Amino acid sequence: MQKSAIYPRHAETLLTEALDDSPVTLIQGPRQCGKTTFAQEIGRPREYAYISFDDDNARRTVQSDPVGFVGELPARAILDEIQRVPELFTALKIAVDRDRTPGRFVLTGSTNIMLVPRLSDSLAGRMQTVRLYPFSQCEIVQGGPSNFIPTVFAGGFGTRRAERLAGGLAERIVAGGYPAALERLAGRRRATWYLDFIENLIQRDVRDLANIRSLETMPRLIAAVATHTASPFNLASLAAPFHVSRNTIHEYFTLLERLFLVERVSPWHSNRLSRIVKSPKMHMGDTGLACALIGVDAPGLAADRTLLGQLLETFVYQELRRQASCLEGPYSFFHYRDRDGVEVDLVIEQGTRSVAGIEVKAAATVHPADFRGLRKLKAAAGDRFVCGVVLYDGEISAGFGDSMYAVPVRALWEAL
Repeated sequence: MQKSAIYPRHAETLLTEALDDSPVTLIQGPRQCGKTTFAQEIGRPREYAYISFDDDNARRTVQSDPVGFVGELPARAILDEIQRVPELFTALKIAVDRDRTPGRFVLTGSTNIMLVPRLSDSLAGRMQTVRLYPFSQCEIVQGGPSNFIPTVFAGGFGTRRAERLAGGLAERIVAGGYPAALERLAGRRRATWYLDFIENLIQRDVRDLANIRSLETMPRLIAAVATHTASPFNLASLAAPFHVSRNTIHEYFTLLERLFLVERVSPWHSNRLSRIVKSPKMHMGDTGLACALIGVDAPGLAADRTLLGQLLETFVYQELRRQASCLEGPYSFFHYRDRDGVEVDLVIEQGTRSVAGIEVKAAATVHPADFRGLRKLKAAAGDRFVCGVVLYDGEISAGFGDSMYAVPVRALWEAL
């Protein structure tokens, strides 16, 4: 699965459309997901200048005179790692209000700027945001965008046979999707990259974002999240191993969310559903990073069925999130669990019209009982329900009646 280049990306259409009608376009996503290369590849034929605010001199110039800095920029510029110079946002607003020519500025950010009201409000109505993730499986295999989600919302799958992934599934989960990691040999070299990435991120970006006295808590916290990925977010359990308050752990977790390293998935509910459990689930942002933090390789993951099930759920969730970001939407992601413990791993809403459910199994076979949660979801969603899918590591795509299907997990990125 080694990959020597990180281009093209399926978000290219979104970016080019934004450049055609928005004066400011923000590409945001975790560090090392390919934002800079993506921006430069799109900007090069359009003759964009490039400035990185990881450079100390560039930051000092902005901090001393942000308005003057923007005034001297060329007609088109890529401003990389914009979160490091929050002083620049007001100056950009002034410049854009004077000249709203589309495509003037491309910004990249490795923290979620939209969670900082002062910054996001400065460019409200002037900025289009393009979310970039680590590679999806479709991009890794250099195929076109997947039609899995459109097929789900079209109402079903045909019968077909596919080769079982078996050990190859664990290899994909452990590899993750960060471009620089995929350029390294699988195993120790790739895991080392992920661990160095976390260490550097905490020492640089966490210090920039917050005044944290005990930085050693952060790598331990993210390792704890990795161990419990695809589990309910329980602040008390998460905080228990640490000698700091629950409020502090919550603040640290929120900081990791801002860095796109972890995320919470809200529960799905309907007005017809009165027994919903209202706790979110937490997922790591990338399974390669999670496996490195846990210290598990592909053979070890394949042998640990419980851990494989957890990481496979996160793997599927992140793959669908990455695919949905480049589709006509909007698509929203949830999970479902009632007080009887009946659950569906992923619930996807297409706008307000349609609901689909995805259950994830690491097994090679599917049984009618595996659809129990999906059938409860269908009853709750009523006419909005379009399809229920059990994704599994098997060979046959087949229907189970009532818009329910068993589908091999490789159908996520292969042509259907």
